[in-house]
Formats: sequence, structure tokens, C-alpha cells
Amino acid sequence: MKIGISTFVWSSPFTTADFNILNKVKEYGYDIVEIAVEDRDLIDFVKLKDMCRSLDLEISISGAFGTERDISSNNPDFRNKGLSYIKDCLDIANYMESPIFGGPLYSAVGKTRLVSDQQKREERLWCLDNLSLATTYAREKGVKLALEPLNRFETDMINTVDQALELINEINDDYLQLLLDTFHNNIEEKSIPNAIRKIGKKLLHIQGNENDRGIPGTGHVDWEGINQALMDIGYEGSIVIETFGAPSKELARAASIWRPLAESPDILAKEGAEFLKSIFRR
Repeated sequence: MKIGISTFVWSSPFTTADFNILNKVKEYGYDIVEIAVEDRDLIDFVKLKDMCRSLDLEISISGAFGTERDISSNNPDFRNKGLSYIKDCLDIANYMESPIFGGPLYSAVGKTRLVSDQQKREERLWCLDNLSLATTYAREKGVKLALEPLNRFETDMINTVDQALELINEINDDYLQLLLDTFHNNIEEKSIPNAIRKIGKKLLHIQGNENDRGIPGTGHVDWEGINQALMDIGYEGSIVIETFGAPSKELARAASIWRPLAESPDILAKEGAEFLKSIFRR
């Protein structure tokens, strides 16, 4: 299985000035760099693609969903901006030869409220309308959408695998499948391995994070069970570390990052690679 790491580990937002990160990604033994696109105008994608090619690094593209990129918002302007952002990222993924674009596509991160059943239904319909349009566009671009459940402290919409499957099954298109982040799953699922088996072939991507978002292997996530479940379903995707070494103020607030998650981003990346290779490259 190929292993990767997100630019979020070192930088937020990721910019052209941060391209030195790629050398570290290669040095530590990763196959893939996951580019978190917070602001596309800050990244020289032509230069980035050339540099990744020269380092023999594959690319995956992930998103950052703030308040104004919420396709289920009651604000139509925000819904339009959210759909436009998803399409922009699909264009980027197509150009960068990323097979997926992943994230919590359905809502803004940090949107946690207790709302009426009627409001929930309205937001779900807005979400489905825009997800359907996004999925059609994804098919045109040849890039699959990977929808990520988040824990209850970061969203009130999609927390579990069951909820995520129910949503994507309403669209019923192979170009909309699932991304699992083991940090979130550790909070919301009874068993991460069983959740993986339930998803089966609809699992596109894994973000392999520890229960505290620190260095993988230093907490209590069931990595051996996860590896076995991935083998059981014939998983052919990647496993990528996505945690936050230098979050922006908005990201820190949305994801509740209030303290360093490791001694340094470099140590997290280096030791994380060693651990993932020990589990997933036998």
C-alpha cells in the first residue's frame, strides 16, 4: 500500500513558498504528498507538478471547507461558492493527476448546532442538489469525490459511516465515494475495522491519524485491525497522514487544535512514515 502525508502537517495555508516540504516528504520515504488547497491563488501548480514529478511523488488533493464553502448553508451565496470551490479543486486534481478530491464536501467544518428536523431536511436537500452537480462535474473531469465523515465536535451533519453511506447512496454514482479519517472514526465508530468492511469497495481513501492527531502508533488506534480490514476488502487506495502542525486561526478554531500535536512537524512526519511502513508494507 502506498503511504502519503498532507501539507497540513507543516503549513496552513500551503503556498509556493512552502515547496521545500516536498523534499522532506521524499526523504522520509512517502510515496504521495496530499496537497491541501485552502487558496488556489497561493500555489503555482505548474511548478508544483514539475517538482513532484522530479521527486517521483504522486499527488492527492484535499479541500478546506470554511463557512463560505458550505453547500448545505441556508445562505445561497455560500452554497454557490462551495460548489464553485469543489469544481475548482476538481480542475486542479485533474491537472495534477490526482485520482481523488477529498474532504467534508457536505458542510463547513466547525458547524455544530442543534437544529429542527425541518431545517435538517432543508440542509440535506441543498447538500444533495449540490453534491449531485459536483459528482457530474467530477465524472467529466475523471476525478472521484471522496466524502469524509467528521466527528460530532466538528460537524452536526455526517459523523458516522452509516450516515455517509446513506448520503452517497442517494446520489448513487461511482464518482462519489468515501474517505475515512481514523481520528474521527475513533470517536464515532464502535469498530473502525468493521466500519471499513461495511464500506467495502466504496472506500476510496484513508487518512491514517492517531486518536489525538499525534504521531501514528503512539496512541490507541487499532492499526493491526485496520490493516486486516483493508486487506479483507481488497483496498487499493492509499493511507495518508493528515494532521496539523501549523494551523491557521480559522483551521485551529474549526478543528479545536490548541496545543502542539508532536515535538515538531518533521518528527511527526519522520516517525509517522516509519510506523505506517511497518504496518502497511509487510
